[in-house]
Amino acid sequence: MYGNEQEGYGLYHQSDLAIQAAAANPHQLVLMLFNGLMDELIRAKSHITGRRYERKAQSINKCIDILNALTSALDFEKGGELALSLANLYDYCVYRLYDASNKLSVDIIEEVEGILGNIQEGWEKMDQGK
Repeated sequence: MYGNEQEGYGLYHQSDLAIQAAAANPHQLVLMLFNGLMDELIRAKSHITGRRYERKAQSINKCIDILNALTSALDFEKGGELALSLANLYDYCVYRLYDASNKLSVDIIEEVEGILGNIQEGWEKMDQGK
């Protein structure tokens, strides 16, 4: 895809996501955030490998924004210790992503992928239990 075609696809994809988000319940929104986060982590690794450092920074910043959104979506009153543990894990992942960005480390991003993949799996299993 080139120029306008790629831009058109991007706008289509954004509107499709907006429609999905509008119809989603809070649990589904969390899963959508995780899917986007995991995709962006893969992109960040490819940008490091490809030496596209400006794009790497953009990907890492998107990941951090998503992690901050996940943290702000936690209900600390109802979630208690679990919400606190998730907040701590998200904060740790943000810290590690800053580290990965500074050190240009694919290994650190893979560490974050492992942590978040386990959390995502838990959210997916909760969705299946409904």
